[in-house]
Amino acid sequence: MRDQVREKIAGEICLSDEPGKTIRKWREQFSISQQELSRHLGVSPSVISDYEAGRRKSPGIVTVRKIVDAFLDIDEKTGGAILKQYSLASKTDSIISIKEFAKEVVASDLVHKIDGENLTPAIPLDKHIHGYTVIDSVRAITSLSSFDYLKIYGWSSQRALVFTGVRFGRSPMIAIRAHPLKPAMVVYQKPEQVDELAIRLAELENIPLIRTTLAIGDLVDELQSLG
Repeated sequence: MRDQVREKIAGEICLSDEPGKTIRKWREQFSISQQELSRHLGVSPSVISDYEAGRRKSPGIVTVRKIVDAFLDIDEKTGGAILKQYSLASKTDSIISIKEFAKEVVASDLVHKIDGENLTPAIPLDKHIHGYTVIDSVRAITSLSSFDYLKIYGWSSQRALVFTGVRFGRSPMIAIRAHPLKPAMVVYQKPEQVDELAIRLAELENIPLIRTTLAIGDLVDELQSLG
């Protein structure tokens, strides 16, 4: 499992147009500070800062592997939460599409990309989104176990959860309200209408609630093109 995670992250960094930003995304995903990473690597914190800001030449594969190994070593010392999360991230029948972005996407850019309407205008769209999951809400309600529920969050809860087959939008928000893991954004794809309770719950959780009228195929295509 460690080798699979290692190759995934290293490949994503090396193939990224902006490897520094991708390093920062994964460092934040592992909840590791620049100082902690620099101590583990035996370098100055300014070296990490320069890589992430693009002020220093992009690291070669050897350096990338050292950075990724540092992420995993630090994670394992604190219980291996990210590695465990990876083992939970296999797809279920209720998940239509799932992706981790190579680099973070600002929430407002995602909303614009999917022609979304913000139903909670008081909540700013300035969060960084690390990925998305498109969920068949009917299948999720009828078949998703509490264990499977964790899988919709993939590698990070800092993601957009997109629900299809929504009638009034109460059930998804009630489930989110009841669970300790919270997404960065919730999107309803072609809801019949959105109940005021769903909007109120989103406001209480400080989660932007977005409505889009894109067809599911078009919606997935637009999401896939991000990050």
